Amino acid sequence: MPLPPPETIVTRRLTLRPLREDDAGAMHAAFGDPDCVVYWWRGAHESLDETRKMVGENATSTTYRTWAITEPDGPDADQALGWVTLVDVRPDVANIGYILRRDRWGRGYMTEAAGAVAAHGFDKLGLQRIGADVDPDNAASIGVLEALGFAREGHLRAAWKTHLGPRDSVIFGKVRAGLGD
Repeated sequence: MPLPPPETIVTRRLTLRPLREDDAGAMHAAFGDPDCVVYWWRGAHESLDETRKMVGENATSTTYRTWAITEPDGPDADQALGWVTLVDVRPDVANIGYILRRDRWGRGYMTEAAGAVAAHGFDKLGLQRIGADVDPDNAASIGVLEALGFAREGHLRAAWKTHLGPRDSVIFGKVRAGLGD
């Protein structure tokens, strides 16, 4: 059954709204930046068209949910600064993924955004588990997951073929309160 678009989530400093196809230009600041995508499966997008394709697929997907991370006020109000996605793995289980453009790093935005999406997944979508798959050298992403209470559950060797060559994955997971605590 196709998923409906994600609901808008408002946090203390951010608005997480459904990703739109017209967010491609703003999202290219992240996907075109080699530092933002160093631990992704592929390198930086060389053209805006590559980003348009990826954003379009995420914005129109009926199999996973993607929220644009936006600031509600200021000169960049409603501009996509990054995204958080929940990809259904099986009933009541999803994986979380995220990216944030570099000029917003170090502000705690990703912890706030990913935390809000995870809470939404448990409280509104009824998920029992949310997992994450992270490159072991991605200290910033690991820090976000640990700050949100995700547990390190495993290490997979050569789990991804990437632009850097074969890369390992560290598996994190969090279960809804009351399940397996």
